[in-house]
Amino acid sequence: MLSFLKTVAVIPVRMGSERLPGKVMAEILDQPLLGHLFDRIHRCTVLDDVVVATSAGRENDIIEAYCNEREVAVFRGSEDDVLDRLLQALVWRTAEAGVLVFGDGPLIDPRIIDEAVTFFHVHDEYDFVSNDLSTSWPPGMEVEVFKISALADSSSRCADLATREHATLFMRQHPEIYRLYNIVAPAALCRPDLSFEVDVAEDLEIVEAVLTGFVNCTDFTLAEIIRFMDDHPELSAKTRNVERRWQKYREQ
Repeated sequence: MLSFLKTVAVIPVRMGSERLPGKVMAEILDQPLLGHLFDRIHRCTVLDDVVVATSAGRENDIIEAYCNEREVAVFRGSEDDVLDRLLQALVWRTAEAGVLVFGDGPLIDPRIIDEAVTFFHVHDEYDFVSNDLSTSWPPGMEVEVFKISALADSSSRCADLATREHATLFMRQHPEIYRLYNIVAPAALCRPDLSFEVDVAEDLEIVEAVLTGFVNCTDFTLAEIIRFMDDHPELSAKTRNVERRWQKYREQ
């Protein structure tokens, strides 16, 4: 590690997705999407710990059981107050720096996570480092790194439940309070026209096609995924017109 800060990745997931309920446990190639995400994130070299943050609702018992099977820590908290759920999960794991990895991005390249965390530690003047303040990377490759002290401060300042539902949104919306930095994708990976997040059923088809294309491999890169998609343009056409919730909160 490049810093003495204990760095913990937190993955927020729940079964009650509005557009595609239960997506996190949808099975592809004999394991749930969450398992594929674990396979990717466990290849990171700069994390001290990983914790899944789900809600206390009984429908999420299946998530806790799977995390226990995979020996991944799991925290259960508020259904809608995602900011509090993430903060409490990270405090429970005694984190000093948090790394938000989204549960609907099972194809995320672990090298992107490592790059963001390393930048955060090297440039320790920032409270928040991410690649999603503006859109240059393909959706589904987002990662956010932040000081736990900054996340706790945002929690104390933010009373709006709609904002708290989006966890780090208060920090992202207040650059006058928090020191923010956005990592822009290099030209070869600057493909916001592609999408690898899972919001709707058509997204699952894309993820399944990619995972099948790289079967028995958990270390394929974003560059390789892009080449695969360019060889199969019919895949990206499936979700070209899908509206994403994050679009109204991000520079395009």
